[in-house]
Amino acid sequence: MRHADAFSSGWQDDVAGLLRETEGWARAVTGALGELEEERLAGADPSATVRVEVSGTGRLRKLSIDPRCLRALDHEQLAQAVREAIVAAHLAMDERLTEVVQTLAGSPSDTAVPADPLAGHIRDVLRGE
Repeated sequence: MRHADAFSSGWQDDVAGLLRETEGWARAVTGALGELEEERLAGADPSATVRVEVSGTGRLRKLSIDPRCLRALDHEQLAQAVREAIVAAHLAMDERLTEVVQTLAGSPSDTAVPADPLAGHIRDVLRGE
């Protein structure tokens, strides 16, 4: 964040430094997304009849239904159980993605996210200054 802070505080001529830093951020995000794709996050409906596994980027990897519980469910209840399991897995994915973003941003989860260092410069550009 060294160059971004300098850029927002008046060092607008350091575009090359800002671009190098931005490229580093892009590489870090790409690497983190690649790692997330390999992760597996699970979810289940409240009765645990349906279990779902998704990748860290939300792709459905596995869906299993407990055959012993099928007799108690009609087709609508089964569809609802599948939806609930998918939602639970996506909530787990959302929590993991939040952790990754906070790590990349360098902000621990118990503190506020720092202000955008380029906000002032972007406002000036939008105003035409």
